[in-house]
Amino acid sequence: MRTRPRRTVVAAVALFAAVGTLPAAAAQDRHQEQRHPSHGGLSATIRYTEYGIPHILAKDYADLGFGTGWAQAADQVCTLADGFVTVRGERARYFGADAAPDSALSSATKNVSSDLYFRGVREAGTVEKLMAQPAPLGPSRDVKELMRGFAAGYNTWLEKNRITDPACSGAAWVRPVSVEDVAARNFALAVLGGQGRAVDGITAAQPPASATPSTGTPPARTPDAQDTARAARELFAADSADMGSNAVAFSGATTANGRGLLLGNPHYPWQGGRRFWQSQQTIPGELNVSGGSLLGSATISIGHNARVAWSHTVATGVTLNLHQLTLDPADPTTYLVDGRPERMTERRVTVAVKGGEPVTKTQWWTRYGPVVTSLGAALPLPWTTTTAYALGDPNATNLRGSDTALGFSKARSTKDVLDALKRTQGLPWVNTIAADSRGHTLFTQSQVLPRITDELAQRCSTPLGRVTYPASGVAILDGSRGDCALGSDPDAVQPGILGPSRMPVLQDAPYAENSNDSAWLANAERPLTGYERIFGTVNTQRSLRTRGAVQDVSAMAERGRLTVRDLQAQQFANRVPAGDLVAADAAKACAALPGGTATGSDGKAVDVGAACGVLAAWDRTADTGSRGALLFDRLWRKLPVSQLWKVPFSAADPVGTPNTLNTDAPAFATALADTVAELRAAGIALDSPLGEHQFVVRNGKRIAVPGGTESLGVWNKVEPVWNPAGGGYTEVSTGSSYIQAVGWDGGRCPVARTLLTYSQSSNPDSPHFSDQTRLFSAERWVTSRFCEKDILSSPALRVVRVRS
Repeated sequence: MRTRPRRTVVAAVALFAAVGTLPAAAAQDRHQEQRHPSHGGLSATIRYTEYGIPHILAKDYADLGFGTGWAQAADQVCTLADGFVTVRGERARYFGADAAPDSALSSATKNVSSDLYFRGVREAGTVEKLMAQPAPLGPSRDVKELMRGFAAGYNTWLEKNRITDPACSGAAWVRPVSVEDVAARNFALAVLGGQGRAVDGITAAQPPASATPSTGTPPARTPDAQDTARAARELFAADSADMGSNAVAFSGATTANGRGLLLGNPHYPWQGGRRFWQSQQTIPGELNVSGGSLLGSATISIGHNARVAWSHTVATGVTLNLHQLTLDPADPTTYLVDGRPERMTERRVTVAVKGGEPVTKTQWWTRYGPVVTSLGAALPLPWTTTTAYALGDPNATNLRGSDTALGFSKARSTKDVLDALKRTQGLPWVNTIAADSRGHTLFTQSQVLPRITDELAQRCSTPLGRVTYPASGVAILDGSRGDCALGSDPDAVQPGILGPSRMPVLQDAPYAENSNDSAWLANAERPLTGYERIFGTVNTQRSLRTRGAVQDVSAMAERGRLTVRDLQAQQFANRVPAGDLVAADAAKACAALPGGTATGSDGKAVDVGAACGVLAAWDRTADTGSRGALLFDRLWRKLPVSQLWKVPFSAADPVGTPNTLNTDAPAFATALADTVAELRAAGIALDSPLGEHQFVVRNGKRIAVPGGTESLGVWNKVEPVWNPAGGGYTEVSTGSSYIQAVGWDGGRCPVARTLLTYSQSSNPDSPHFSDQTRLFSAERWVTSRFCEKDILSSPALRVVRVRS
């Protein structure tokens, strides 16, 4: 047992040496390319296989980062450069103040507000201070070396290559980057659910002007508790529409060979800076991992190695909290804590504006965080002469996510995955689902959350917080009391966050599944309870996607003898749970309409008779060839949720309820009439195959897209953009992204199938701009080339050696 790791290391080093000599031996038949940008200390070997997937081989972490930065730039230079402009606070300088930024790195609605926030972060030295902290509070040396190498690799690619992507060719804003820029991008992703959600509210917050008879300015109104709670609940529920995911791990008790299986299906934006990019990273004897990385990340975000596979789903934990401040009556920039005044700290920020004068604004910071005047337009938090709200975001002191990812990449079991989470506590807003080659499974909602316990919320909530916390998990605490500070858990990596012992964890269940609902039904037979409200709810209605997923995976587990093929079949089953629940009743109610007509919302009678047969004949799937899927999709979107069901939700049957379409409600016939009229006006036949009207256009060619929207409950989720004048759904905003189905067969190589739905490159001139998108359309997969023998036998092998 002692000699086995040594043999592995020796073999890996030998492989590294062999590959290092490969270009000389394979120049003729392997399309070798040499890159010698300049003489220096960093280098890597990049072996490209089918679909432009790079396998990056390096001798240490700095070199690995170098190869990763180079290869990401080659595929995504414009998207990466745009993100670096964002985190440097220079969007208004190049693109104008009022244009809307890519939402990948914050919720800012205008470039100027994005710049004011990120420039403030930069001038405060926030990221540099976090980088300087010793691990585990700050990044480890290995992660710092990865970031250093990534910046150098990106810069070297810029120096030695001509940009052909029209999105940024010749643009002045494409510039070399620093290690701080790379770290700042990681910071932006960490605070996405906290400060990043509130950028407009942070940068717009200004002390109130006193209301006087001369100005006639009315005092700001105290937020209505019920309206605020409703807005907060909708705000955090909306995350599943923008980003979501499914993942399931099956234990050895359910599989054909007693080893684990994992299917990961994250739903992320198809455009912009929150795309995944696929690679393999290898340091012989130290690291060997394949998967998808969020752009700008030097580590694998979701992936597998020889023994473990993992995926993430966006969690229901609320990654922020508010402290309601009691202000000094004489000075709205002074707040009271235990009766003693404290001055807010001013952060004065100036940003350049294209074609205009620079904009200067002051941000106001407190011991609890920045003053914020809204969490989006629907959730105002007015700063009055007596009250203000400070935003708490524990991820604003968290640059540990890359160390968590690195821990996963080196794990040998699901226990190692859990240990990495406990040791680093770096994941800001996701759950983790994992399986290993020994047949173990893991689900855990181990994320960085403010230390809001139910006891603290009960003791310290303001009147507003007593409504928002139970309804949405958003705590609003009394900032005038020192005993209402968040405190510390003894096992937490940093003060003010919940410790690992409080995290919901499910180990070695026959299946562990999540589709963006709370941890409660990760396994319906072993429900998780007892966690704090900030994590999510129990005994509450689940989404149709969760209900459909639990039905599917529990049936798979019960059937047993599962293989990777079963995972592949589940990904593209494209079953529509909403259709299974209501399509038959909808068809019957349609057929029963007098004269086959219904009255639309505009008061006009519509002949809906043809729709009845289409609904009855529909196969209840969202395959590209499904006839009736588009009709049902458009009808479903028009049915009001408040009148949808006859049988309400019951916690005793959370997967089966609510059910039974309420066809007696007048809204049903109205929605049906509106749907038929809409499709006919667009020239779309009611029984058209879904793929004829749900597609993306790449280089002038239509590519049909399978899957369905969130509310339909389809596992293979896509959120298409409706454009009836253009032919239907003509683009996808978000949906299935980096998909992996992973298992083991007892050999040295994992059995893995992957798919990057929108392909590796966003450059329309790249051969890998839409190649995997066509695979996704055809419901085909890429066979992972993980082991050296598979990489080197690829018929598409192209070797690039890069040096600084």
